[in-house]
Order: sequence, then C-alpha cells, then structure tokens
Amino acid sequence: MKKSIIITSTLLVLSAFLFHACDKKGSAQAGKEQPGAEAEKSETREILPDTIVELNVAQIKAAGIAFGMVEEKPLGVIIKASGVVSVPPGNRATVCTPWGGFVKNILLLPGSNIRKGQVLAVIENPEFIDIQQRYLEAASRLEFAEADFNRHTQLHSDDVYSTQNLQQVTADFKSLKTQVSALSKKLHLLGIDPDRLTDVNISQSIPVLSPISGYIKEICVNNGKFVSPTDVMFEIMNNDHMYLELTLYEKDMNQVIAGQEVEFFLNNETETHHAEVYQVAKAVSADKSFKIYASVKLPCKNVLPGMYVNAGITSAGTNTTSVPSEAVVRFNEKSYIFIFERNKLENGNPITEYRMVEVGRGITSGNQTGIILPAGFNKSAKVVVKGAFQLMAAKKNAGEMSC
Repeated sequence: MKKSIIITSTLLVLSAFLFHACDKKGSAQAGKEQPGAEAEKSETREILPDTIVELNVAQIKAAGIAFGMVEEKPLGVIIKASGVVSVPPGNRATVCTPWGGFVKNILLLPGSNIRKGQVLAVIENPEFIDIQQRYLEAASRLEFAEADFNRHTQLHSDDVYSTQNLQQVTADFKSLKTQVSALSKKLHLLGIDPDRLTDVNISQSIPVLSPISGYIKEICVNNGKFVSPTDVMFEIMNNDHMYLELTLYEKDMNQVIAGQEVEFFLNNETETHHAEVYQVAKAVSADKSFKIYASVKLPCKNVLPGMYVNAGITSAGTNTTSVPSEAVVRFNEKSYIFIFERNKLENGNPITEYRMVEVGRGITSGNQTGIILPAGFNKSAKVVVKGAFQLMAAKKNAGEMSC
C-alpha cells in the first residue's frame, strides 16, 4: 500500500515538472515569435514625413479647405495718416435773407432732412409791400410808355413829330424799362415771381427757401427775431459726397498719388471704411506736412462731417509674389504655406495629403501677403488659401485631426 502511494506521488511530481517545462518552452517560443510579428506589422505601416499632414473627407469639410494659386501682384506699404471728414463747399449752405425782417413760422429742428426749395421760415417786413407796389406801378406805366414810343416813332417817320420829341419819349420809355427790370430782379431775390404778381396777391411776407438738399446742421434764429441780410439763419449740410482731409509728412509725398485706396477708422470703432485719393497738395507746410484729399465711398455707416479719423493709405507698389494673407501661418517663429500633395486610399477610405512649405514673409497689403518661395517651388501648385490654420493645428496636435 505504501509502495503504491510513493509511486503515485512520484508520477504527480514528474507530471508537474514536465508541464512546467513545456509551459516555459511555449513561452519562450512565443517570445521569439512576437518580435518578428511586430516587425512585419511595422513594415506595412506608412511613415509620414514631418512636412505632411493628412485629413479625411470629414476633416476637410470641417476645416473649410479651399485652394488658390501663387500670384504676382503689386503690393505697397501702408502709410499711416490722420484727419477729419468734410464735405465740399457746394454741399454746404449758409442761409440768410436778402432783406431784413421779422422771423415767423419756423417748424424745423436741427437734424431735419430737407429738400432743395423747401420753405425753412417766413420773413415779414412792410418794405416787401412797397417793392411789389412800385413794380406793379412801373410795369403799368411801361405799357403806356411803350405804346407812346411806338406811336411817336411812326409819327417821326411821317415827319409829324420832331426828333427832339422822339428822343424825349424814347428816354422815358427806356428809363421805365430799366426800372421795371430792376424791381423784377428784387422780387426774384425775395422769392416772388413778377409774372404772377397782381394787385390782389401782394404779400407782406416772403418764404426763406433751402438752396440745397440735405439736413439742417444748425438753426440760428427763432420766431419773432429781427434778422438783417448779414445774419445767418440756417446752416445746411449735404452728406451725399464726403471726403477725407488727411495730414501726411514730407517723407511720404512721393508714395501717394491719385487713385490709391484708403482704409479709415472712426474713433472707438473697429469697422473699416473706404475712400480713394483724388488730390494731393502741391505744397508742404512749415511743419513739413502736407494734405491729401480722398473721396469717401458710400454708403458709409456712422460717418459724419467733422469726425476725426485714422487712416492707412496703400502706397504704389511693385509686382510681388503673394498669396492671400490667410494662407500664411506662423509656427516656431517661421512662416509656412500648405500645398496639395496627393489623394490616396487607406483601408478603403479617401485621404488627402498636404505639404507644409516654409516661406519668407514680406509686406502685407490689404488681404494679400508677399512671400519668398524656396528654390524649385512649382508656382502652379495648389495652395491652401482657406483652412491653413486648421492644418497647422493638425500638425501641432497630431492625432486630433490627422489620420
């Protein structure tokens, strides 16, 4: 019985040893095969250069990728200037009355929009009645004088009246004609039509009319006030044509010409407004500054005469290799653009590769930036002009957007 127990125990120990040995051998064989499998797997995986970024279809759509080309465009530097908004003299009017009188019936307020010929106020003065009366009387006498002149001319030709009599009649006729003409001009100044004036529509008041369309900048009178011909009653402004009066310095004179674009900003605003240079001053002031004038491009929201502006003038430039400014991105103090590299398939899915190209950065003018391309660059390459920032983000954060 003891012998059988000892044999059984020996067999169990031997079996355990053999099992342990087999397990170690299997583990060793597995350990030897694992590096080979890993090596085979690494041989099938594509290793991308550092300059390549991959995006799939969904990522391309999210980044809003769009292509353009490298272009040759004239780029100039931006010249800083400051000045004010103004309007031409023909768009401003100071309203006075040609005759003194008392003001009545002012129904407008500063800022009111008005049209040319609109009544601004009414002036009363008894002298207006006298002028109309004298005109009607002179016009009536002129009719008789003209008829008498024609009759005497005919009689003189028939040798019935003497030359002296004809000369007297002619002088009286011409004097009345001059008087009527002068009174007619005065009535026009008062805003009264002489051809419509009769003895039943004589008026003691006259309207003060607006000479231009625009808005009332200032009202300098009130009802009941007596005004003389030298008193300003209204100031009217028309903003249909505004211009910038900008101050620059002598060193910039050769860089500014008519036709150049101007971008300007109002104080405390970020909105960009646009103008175009139409005239450059021909002389320099004692402080070595000079003026330029630029027409404001309408519509121009919130811009009014008298406002202070800061402006940038794009100087005339030479042809420069450039791309849209959005295409140039910065990384580690260097500038880059991205170009289309190729389309491919990975596991049946379409993938697009973009190559990052280091460039030198030049001046920026408007929405274009000058660049210096590396030697051998193909200028017909498709440049990423929208979405370059997202591609750089994918490069810096590999694994978030890249495949």
